[in-house]
Amino acid sequence: MTEINQGATTGRQENDISGKIIGAAIEVHKHLGPGLLESAYEECLCCEMTLRGIKFERQVPLPLNYKGVDLDCGYRMDLLVEDKVIVELKSIEALEPIHDAQLLTYLRLRDAWLGLIINFNVIMLKDGVRRLVNG
Repeated sequence: MTEINQGATTGRQENDISGKIIGAAIEVHKHLGPGLLESAYEECLCCEMTLRGIKFERQVPLPLNYKGVDLDCGYRMDLLVEDKVIVELKSIEALEPIHDAQLLTYLRLRDAWLGLIINFNVIMLKDGVRRLVNG
């Protein structure tokens, strides 16, 4: 019974965090619009999250564990927010299934529950946000 309640609490925490991230991303998109490089959106989103008191890490290494050995294969998560939600940023024409696969792999490797893909290269940011759950 305790495990179920803890799981529900974890899901609520991650949902609350994702709402804060999306709110910050909407603010960035409102000021910048589409058409810039991913690195510009990352910088501005980090600035906005700092202003909002949201704790995050940038370009977090993600080792690959193969048969009990951690290997540094150069994988990096764009953002890890509140040590719970993985955020992958894009500035591309359209999100493709490979982007979902990338984030789902990161969620599995990190043993995280929730991730967001945010594509800033859209007219309305709501059309550029994907929320993926591990499991």
